[in-house]
Amino acid sequence: MKKISKLVSCALAFAMVLSLAACGGNSDQKSTTAAPAETEAVTTAAQAENDTKAPAETEAGTTAAAADTDGKTFKIGIIQLTEHPALDASYEGFVEGLKASGLEEGVNIEIDYQNAQNEIANCDTIAEKLINDGCDLILAIATPAAQAVAGKTTTIPILVTAVTDPADAGLVESNEAPGGNVSGTSDLTPVKEQIRLLQQILPDAKKIAIMYCSSEDNSIFQANMAKAECEAAKLEYDEVTVSDSNQIQQVVESIIGKYDAIYIPTDNLLAEGMATVTQVANVNGLPCIVGEEGMVENGGLATYGIDYFEIGRMAGEQAADILLNGTDIATIPIGYLAAEDCSLSVNTTAAKDLGIELPEDLLKDANVYE
Repeated sequence: MKKISKLVSCALAFAMVLSLAACGGNSDQKSTTAAPAETEAVTTAAQAENDTKAPAETEAGTTAAAADTDGKTFKIGIIQLTEHPALDASYEGFVEGLKASGLEEGVNIEIDYQNAQNEIANCDTIAEKLINDGCDLILAIATPAAQAVAGKTTTIPILVTAVTDPADAGLVESNEAPGGNVSGTSDLTPVKEQIRLLQQILPDAKKIAIMYCSSEDNSIFQANMAKAECEAAKLEYDEVTVSDSNQIQQVVESIIGKYDAIYIPTDNLLAEGMATVTQVANVNGLPCIVGEEGMVENGGLATYGIDYFEIGRMAGEQAADILLNGTDIATIPIGYLAAEDCSLSVNTTAAKDLGIELPEDLLKDANVYE
């Protein structure tokens, strides 16, 4: 896929979401503090110990001078639920946030990266390993990974990212004042604006399939938001759920001809299996409006989505604040991206396969995949 970089500000994107969540701003980190909830994905078992190779780190940005840690090397454990572009970008952003704050692997930090390959049992195994290894701080990427490690220690600082609503997921006392050993950044997505986008591209759509993994807390939360938005937009809808990757193709095949479009939130199972979804849906004229940009790259028609690299970078800066300045994690609010960090993405190949002519005013302001 070829990405044509052209970001668009989507100030309206969060305007509707913010009606559901009052957020306080932090212009230095382009973040806000308090919003609805989301939790992510399923987890892993057998490959955890062998899967220590992290995604390629970004080369963007400038590495700050190494911070003076009086000769101490901090050990940071990372548990990532699964591999797909959004979660990989969160990891890369985290590393960049550390570098920008003076913490660099091989200089004053040691990173133990583990990927659970979307198995809950692996999440538990990895969490125990990182805790037993005496990590100074743990980053958990996606809700099931965060829940696994947060349930095993109350003393090691745990930062989370790619979790929609840590409070709703039971990870913190509140998003404004976490109160324990967990904080981090949210990937709350503008569901209302995504439903509006669906109507803009597909003005004749009447009935929508809201598709998600039934075991992902974040997906259930977003599905409820999507149902409310469909009702407000006078769209009919049904919930269509899967519980594992083996069901995806069969479920998509079963809804062909019954709906005018599929809406998929930032669901980890379906993000990983997006190629399977679109392989069936696109050739059968069933467009997919999705929750994040990586899903568009893999065949989804369009989204307004947040920048996962940026929420990872914010978490990296939080980590540096804890490790270098001794800031109490209990006092660090959950970070949210500001509206200007939201962008429109479209897939012109998917549009062609679906026989849809995308409005020119959308294309001129979009990240285009073809």
